[in-house]
Amino acid sequence: MKSATLVPEKELLAGLFEKFKSDICVNDSAYVSGLRQKALKAFSDRGFPTQTIEEWRSTSLIDSLTPEYNFYFSPCEEKVDIEKIFRCEIHNFETLLFTQVNGWYVYKQSPLTELPNGVIVGSMATAIKTHPELISKHYGKIADFEKNGLTALNTVFAQDGIFIYVPENISIEKPIQMVNIVNTDENLFIQPRNLIILGKNSKLTLVYCDDSIKHKKSFINSCSEVYIDENASLDFYKLQNKDSLSTVITNSFYHQEKNSRLNTNTLTFNGGVIRNETRVSLKGSGSDAKVYGLYLMDREQHVDNQIYIDHIAPETSSYEQFKGIIDDNASAVFNGHIHVCRDAQKTEAYQSNKNILLTDTAHVSSMPFLEIYADDVKCSHGATVGQLDPEALFYLKSRGICDRNARMLLMYAFATEIANKITIEVLRERIEGMIVKRLKGELSICDQCVLHCKEKDAINFEIDMSKI
Repeated sequence: MKSATLVPEKELLAGLFEKFKSDICVNDSAYVSGLRQKALKAFSDRGFPTQTIEEWRSTSLIDSLTPEYNFYFSPCEEKVDIEKIFRCEIHNFETLLFTQVNGWYVYKQSPLTELPNGVIVGSMATAIKTHPELISKHYGKIADFEKNGLTALNTVFAQDGIFIYVPENISIEKPIQMVNIVNTDENLFIQPRNLIILGKNSKLTLVYCDDSIKHKKSFINSCSEVYIDENASLDFYKLQNKDSLSTVITNSFYHQEKNSRLNTNTLTFNGGVIRNETRVSLKGSGSDAKVYGLYLMDREQHVDNQIYIDHIAPETSSYEQFKGIIDDNASAVFNGHIHVCRDAQKTEAYQSNKNILLTDTAHVSSMPFLEIYADDVKCSHGATVGQLDPEALFYLKSRGICDRNARMLLMYAFATEIANKITIEVLRERIEGMIVKRLKGELSICDQCVLHCKEKDAINFEIDMSKI
């Protein structure tokens, strides 16, 4: 395994790329190699984002970039037995599981699985080598590294990740579960790259989990490009339950063609510094995007959700709803930007962000924003930041419910509105259970899967329902 250790400064990273260029580019086509060079220039020009940039005003990476990190430029020579370090024990939750460990795709038989119906799933590195026509058509096309230093850095250094291709008229019945595991005794800097392509009239459900086994400092700078063709449909659930030493940056780019459907839901339960940037381009008329999110943060944790939805074609629609509960000294940022182009007539766009602060030291910065250039649209936005409703608390307590359970009920009802958007019943039930454990302070970073939870009992609030 070839590796290097350094503080991730802009100049040092540029030198690191030149030193390990032959290893980083080992699978590259001429197209991908050229893309890396352009991205290297963009990163050299922009560097890491700082708080002088408006979108980063409330999130600092200074502490995250201070430690020395280890960079791996080739996979571990030892075979990884994924079943020994990962289990997902949701009862009756059947998925097609594909896993990355420390930034590299791991497998038993083949790095790229090609199903009889034409579906291809597996290693991004292998796909670059074996399917250059798909790569040159989609890779790097919608991830704009000219404006985003971290996306540029990912484009320079990305070596592996998950590649998914669903041909036209194909519906995958089982959800695909993508798991990104960090399991090392070193501080690790990894940059996975995912490419998901849905052909016309196709359908796919994805569950993406970020997970840690050992609690060391880690910096994950991931980038995902998702292309959804005409009449295609994608359900995408992103689950984050990381340790407090981790920094997780996810940049997700979605391109939607005519009459396509996107339903994405990001659920954040734990983490040190987490920033989720989601950019949706509604380029085909009749396309629809539903973007949901829930964050439950405490202690010194920080989460930043940046959502940009671009209505380019006429008769497109978007629905955006994020909720958060912030405790202790934790902080959260929501920046929702809806852009409606001049030709995007008959657009419908809705945006909402609601937050509950449980202490005087918890903090939320909420910035919903509409930018409209068409005149025949229906658009609205709103944001609230407050505490638990005292009248609702009084009502519950007057029915014999103790103060602790009354607060729990109100927070649970607030949070599960987002969880109820999950269409997979067994996953929704388990997430609801995780919400209860998190609100009770019982859910910390799992020592295996983000969904690893053996209890299958019904949710119990210890309330005498006869008194309500």
